[in-house]
Amino acid sequence: MNEATDINKLCASVPDDLAKIIREYPEIFPDDLPSGLPPERPQDHKIELEPGAQPTARTQWRLTQPELQELRNQLDYLLAKGFIRPSTSPFAAPILFTPKKDGGLRMCTDYRALNRVTIKSRYPIPRTDELIDNLRGARYFSKIDLHCGYHQIRVFADDCHKTAFRTRYGSYEYTVMPFGLTNAPSTFQLTMNGVFRDLLDKCVIIYLDDILIYSKTREQHLKVLEAVFQRLQQHRLITKGSKCEFLKQELEFLGHVISTEGIRIDPKKLWAIQEWKPPTNLQQLQSFLGFVNYVRRFIPNMAGLTGPLTDLLQKGNFYEWGEKQQAAFEALKNLLMSPPVLRIADPERPFEVITDASDIAIGAVLMQDFGNGLQPIAYESRKMQSAERNYPVHDKEMLAIVHAFKIWRCYLTGADVTVRTDHKSLQYLRAQPNLNPRQIRWLDYSVYYLRSGTDRIWVPSYRLLRELLIQEVHDSNLSGHFGVDKTLKALQRFYYWPDMVTDVQRYVAACPICQRMKSSHQQPTGLLQPLEPPQRPWQHVTMDFVTGLPAGPSGNDTVLVVVDRLTKMAHFAPCRTTITAEETARLFISTVVSLHGIPAAIISDRDPKFTSKFWQDTWARYGTRLQFSSAYHPQTDGQTERTNQTMEQLIRTNCPDRKKWEDVLPMLEFSYNNAPSSTTNHSPFYLNYGMDPTVPISTNVESQVPRSEQFVEELQTARDKATF
Repeated sequence: MNEATDINKLCASVPDDLAKIIREYPEIFPDDLPSGLPPERPQDHKIELEPGAQPTARTQWRLTQPELQELRNQLDYLLAKGFIRPSTSPFAAPILFTPKKDGGLRMCTDYRALNRVTIKSRYPIPRTDELIDNLRGARYFSKIDLHCGYHQIRVFADDCHKTAFRTRYGSYEYTVMPFGLTNAPSTFQLTMNGVFRDLLDKCVIIYLDDILIYSKTREQHLKVLEAVFQRLQQHRLITKGSKCEFLKQELEFLGHVISTEGIRIDPKKLWAIQEWKPPTNLQQLQSFLGFVNYVRRFIPNMAGLTGPLTDLLQKGNFYEWGEKQQAAFEALKNLLMSPPVLRIADPERPFEVITDASDIAIGAVLMQDFGNGLQPIAYESRKMQSAERNYPVHDKEMLAIVHAFKIWRCYLTGADVTVRTDHKSLQYLRAQPNLNPRQIRWLDYSVYYLRSGTDRIWVPSYRLLRELLIQEVHDSNLSGHFGVDKTLKALQRFYYWPDMVTDVQRYVAACPICQRMKSSHQQPTGLLQPLEPPQRPWQHVTMDFVTGLPAGPSGNDTVLVVVDRLTKMAHFAPCRTTITAEETARLFISTVVSLHGIPAAIISDRDPKFTSKFWQDTWARYGTRLQFSSAYHPQTDGQTERTNQTMEQLIRTNCPDRKKWEDVLPMLEFSYNNAPSSTTNHSPFYLNYGMDPTVPISTNVESQVPRSEQFVEELQTARDKATF
């Protein structure tokens, strides 16, 4: 078949719009590889030997007449293509033949001796489960198979002689990468990853010479296919059109059938299992268990079922196939004939982990609800070690949970997770006043994320660790020595542990700075009159001066305090007692207007600066309404008085040298705005920006930006409460 005939046959098997695209790239769909060497690439295959390694040479085995005939055919073909050349290298690997599925013979080179002295590449081959996880939500799939993919990569010129092999008809060496070299898969994966790097895990996944394209819509799929064809042509990579599949909603990939419903085991492999005879020796048993292990995520309680079989693999055990082994063998075969369809995990949905433990094994199933009940994502199980079998029941149950979280860490870290297990066993564990070292290790590991509007870390029962966390949110220069309520709310943003309230109460009550600096007496306030609540942040603000502070090097002895009535956010601007109305206006504009815009209303007392003609004319020009308190109805006192008291308290507790109050004022402003408000239960910072700021205590906790509807609800709640 010539090239034109081959591409015509391919185009006839696909829809017209795809056929049109394929016809634009005939170079990548030939019937056979073109003669000559592939292009030089930075990833050409190198063979680096261990220091002191000598050339490896092994004797060639005798071949049968059919094998000799196939050898001549293969040598003629490879020589004609330029893929091998005669060699005088001291290296010499033998060749052998293995049967093909169609009854033919496949020539293989035995490079085991060479591989033993080759420095191994550490370039990773992707995990099948990681690749498949990327297919979440895809509805269209295409698979492209490269034609003799290894032969499309050169061997580095200085290393060709190391690939030499001997035959009945002489010695030859490869100029292209052969099968059988230890680092060949890594070289091939490196090459393919380089070609498609910007498309990987977005619309393309690659496992060696298998390229899978996936997308959610047909239109998007055609665009991706054209981009892939362009990339293949650009890098002179040739496909085998007869093995390619396009625009499928179900296809086979890496031993799995992938569809819009999920993944299942390839039925062709299952029929092979049905014909499997009982193993008569360890090698046959290992082969059977190897396949079972490959599909373990589809098998509930695999470890328990395979227990009688794996017992035969233990050193010192006599290989005796009995009734238990036969029963386990048949049970596995029957289970594999009707395996479940597994869904692909969706990180946006909650997970459910169901665990169990028996006398010999632990198991778990990872599940999610996609709208029609819980469906399995994966199964996991393992046999318990001999020491673990002696654990009490509650420890076995905990062992199963810890194992599940280790195996599925990539799914469960930071997710909304429900664990279903024997709760009585776990209640026992939580109730123990003294845990043994094993249980402590498990609790160290079990840092579970709890979703409650934000993600919180469960802190193990270590007094010093918990005390350090309280100290960070109460004592640091970003915190401000607030009382129990604000300290507790700040801590609860990121962490949780039982009796947290009691621990915080004890710590704050024992804080020497709080005892020394805070006054327990406050002047009573006048009658507070509620104002119309604002509709958005910084629409209505209150302002006042805090005076009587010691003058520092700058001469400032006063602070202008401006508070947003909705979010309770405040700005502290240092100034002098002698500040004029014009200077106050400039300070207000630079401190507030430049950040938040012009307010609709400013509430203040009747300070002469605020009642002056300049002040009133200025804000009338901007359309800002001025509201004043009176001696009988001090409407502004409720908000500004509380903020003023808090700021003065922050200065006392965080600035031992009161003349340096201006140096710490920016951090005190941050402390105030980061402290949860008793009115809104959120910090002013959060209500103003929709997220909490990064502070040292949160650097190891992933920040969670709230959903828009959640934030709107919280802002509405704050608006409803903003009466002062």
